[in-house]
Amino acid sequence: MKQSARLAELLGVPVRAMTDVGSSHSWTLHRAVLADGREVFVKAALDRAQVFRAEAAGLRWLAVGVPELVPEVLAVDDRMLVLPWLSRAAPTTAAAERFGRDLAALHANSPGSFGAPWAGWIADLPLDNTRFDGSWARWYADHRLAPYLPRAAPDLGRDGIRLLERVIDEIETLAGPSEPPSRIHGDLWSGNLLWTADRALLIDPAAHGGHRETDLAMLALFGAPQLDRIRGAYHEIDPLADGWRARIPLHQLHPLLVHVVLFGGGYRSQTLTAAAAALAA
Repeated sequence: MKQSARLAELLGVPVRAMTDVGSSHSWTLHRAVLADGREVFVKAALDRAQVFRAEAAGLRWLAVGVPELVPEVLAVDDRMLVLPWLSRAAPTTAAAERFGRDLAALHANSPGSFGAPWAGWIADLPLDNTRFDGSWARWYADHRLAPYLPRAAPDLGRDGIRLLERVIDEIETLAGPSEPPSRIHGDLWSGNLLWTADRALLIDPAAHGGHRETDLAMLALFGAPQLDRIRGAYHEIDPLADGWRARIPLHQLHPLLVHVVLFGGGYRSQTLTAAAAALAA
C-alpha cells in the first residue's frame, strides 16, 4: 500500500499531497497535506516498528504533565506515526525561558514510580521500563546502565567495563539526595527539541518516570541552544538539589553507553571520562 493511501486510511481523510522530507535506515519522513486543509508530519516504517507505539505512548504520557509541551498524536499503528506539521523557528530567549518553566512543571508532575507502563525504545534499542517503587539509583543502575554493558564490552574493553561496574556498585552514594519520580522525556538531546516561533516542544521521547536531572544532563551532553536560559528559568520554578553539576556525568552515562552500542568505539573515551567523573564527584 502506498504511504499516502495508508495515511488516508489511518486518519479517515483523503490525502491531497505527500512530500518526502527525510529518511533513515528504519523509516521515512513526510509532510502531507490533507483534503481538509491540515498539514501533518508522518513517520513511516520501512518494516514493522514497535517503536512508533512506544513513541506515541510517551508523547501522550508526557502530555498528562504539560499538554502544551508536546505535539498531539493524531494517529499511530505499527507502520506509521502522525503528528501535526509544525513550522520550525530559531530558538529565542523567550522560547527558551518558557521551555525551562514548562520542563520544571512537567518534572513536578510525578508519575508515582520509576519506569513506565509500556516497553520502551531508544533509537533501535529496547529500554527496560520495568516499574519500580524503590530508589532511582537502583532503578537507573539495573535498567539503564547494566543492560548495555554486555553489548558495549567489545568497545569499552575490560578496564572500561570494570569502571562502569564500579559506578553501578557505588550508585547509591553517587546519586545524590533522594527525589520522587519525575515525568521525564528520557532522551532530551537538542535534536529532540522542536523550536517554534514562541516555544519549544518535545519530540521523539524515551519517556518514563526517572530523575529530573537526567533531562537537564542530556540537554548539556551535545549542546542544546539557549541552555543557560533554560536552566535559569527551570531553577526559578524548582531548583535542583545541591551538587547537581557534579552529577551531570552520572546522568549522561546511559545515553553515552547507548551511543557506544549503536556507533562503536568512537564514544569510548567520552563514556569512560563520564564514568570517572561520576566516581570522583
